[in-house]
Amino acid sequence: MWSHLERGSSPVDWCESNYSITPMIAEFVNTVSNVLFFLLPPVLIHLFQSYAKFFNPAINVLWLLLMVVGLSSAYFHATLSLVGQLLDELAILWVFMAAFATFFPKRYFPSFLGGNRRLLALYASVFSVLSTGFLVMHPKANAFALMTLAVPALVFLCKELKRVKCPRVYRLGLRCVAVSLLAMFCWIIDRMFCDAWLYINFPYLHGAWHILIFIASYTALVLYAYFNVSEERPEQKPQLKYWPKNDFELGIPYITIKHPYKKDNLAI
Repeated sequence: MWSHLERGSSPVDWCESNYSITPMIAEFVNTVSNVLFFLLPPVLIHLFQSYAKFFNPAINVLWLLLMVVGLSSAYFHATLSLVGQLLDELAILWVFMAAFATFFPKRYFPSFLGGNRRLLALYASVFSVLSTGFLVMHPKANAFALMTLAVPALVFLCKELKRVKCPRVYRLGLRCVAVSLLAMFCWIIDRMFCDAWLYINFPYLHGAWHILIFIASYTALVLYAYFNVSEERPEQKPQLKYWPKNDFELGIPYITIKHPYKKDNLAI
């Protein structure tokens, strides 16, 4: 067990040269490129205050889980330990499942759930526990297995965008899809063509993946938060806004509630 904590015990080693910048950090760029996972979630928790108060406080759990992903990823790339790899991959899995339980539209719920989101969360938790065991037993296949989760998430996002009547939300959705595809492209070509990137001395596409996938992930959560209110509480009139200037659409997007209800009247 202790050997799994040792540096370099992971079977996964990304393209960036190890310990080339500092003897303390195995993959320096891949480690520090997780910085957005620490900086943005506290801002998003603040911006989503009205959403959390008047619709669903579970949104803050997702922002906190993104911070866990960043911490786990930074630890993994700094040490290349097997424990670090597993923590990184398990954090990603739990973000996916938490988002699924929070945002999956009730119109697609199977009949045995009876429209009960808490029951869906229970099944999602059971699935996550079972999947956690699989990931621990088969660490070499984890990265590719987790990557496949992004495909149905993107397909479903595109399907939901077709229902959107707000041009501003639609534009954000298109940007989210584009950034997601670019992030996946960086991940794949870094993994498959490492020798070429080493030849031109630019083995940093996995670091670019970290930045792009964070932007895509939190943007997708913002969009799904909007979809969720629009479907379950349309009378609350969710609004997509940007910080620091609302008319600058390359800022940080967030959702506010135009017509909030009292919290104790909500079924979360």
